[in-house]
Amino acid sequence: MNSDTAPAGVANAAEAKPLRLEFAGEWYEVPVGKPFIIGREGDVEIDDNPYLHRHFLELQHRDGLWWLANVGVRLAATISSAGGAVQSWLSPGARMPLVFERSVIVFTAGPFTYELSLHTDEAPYDVSRHVEVSMSGETTVMPASFTAMQKQLIVALAEPMLRREGVSMNELPSSSVAAERLGWTMSKFNRKLDNVCDKLDRMGVQGLRGGPGKLATNRRARLVEYAVTSHVVTRADLPLLDDEVLRKQSDSDAE
Repeated sequence: MNSDTAPAGVANAAEAKPLRLEFAGEWYEVPVGKPFIIGREGDVEIDDNPYLHRHFLELQHRDGLWWLANVGVRLAATISSAGGAVQSWLSPGARMPLVFERSVIVFTAGPFTYELSLHTDEAPYDVSRHVEVSMSGETTVMPASFTAMQKQLIVALAEPMLRREGVSMNELPSSSVAAERLGWTMSKFNRKLDNVCDKLDRMGVQGLRGGPGKLATNRRARLVEYAVTSHVVTRADLPLLDDEVLRKQSDSDAE
């Protein structure tokens, strides 16, 4: 079979760099020459969660690159690379090339948030030294600022992911559970959640709006995915949850 008639992905199989996937402590070698399926069923059976598609994500090598495709019809995934400096939102029907040595995939199905990581020995792109210093130090690449109480809210929703060890599955707190964790009323929690989502939406963060002037119903999940993978909040922010000064702060404080 010559390269002119070979199926996509076969002709350049010899030049494909190995790709490995990690989930919940298990490692998988992604084969070259055929689709690799992630979902409720497939090569990586994530969970029997009925909210998760049977076939959700697909990895395949073609045109000299590894590609990640969303083959589901409802769920989206957040893809973060270069230590959180580069992030993409993969909606149903979309696909993207994997061009960094390590990428983290985060998605939510029903009440659960899942995290996987992809690793390759060689990649076409690398992060600049300037970005490396920014991501590892006090400076953040994201040009957004949040009040202490807004960060408290984000941390309350992201707490299970921030306390995680490795890549795995976490249950997303409900609004009522997060509000109780902070000692807030539901009206206060919802108001501050609106403010945070509006701020990120104005920055161009996708998935926080369900339509013109309408906030998405799954905005809590999307907020957590974005905040954790972009390092808006980190494990170092967990003490905010028990900050007594913030807990006693007046509900009338300006955002």
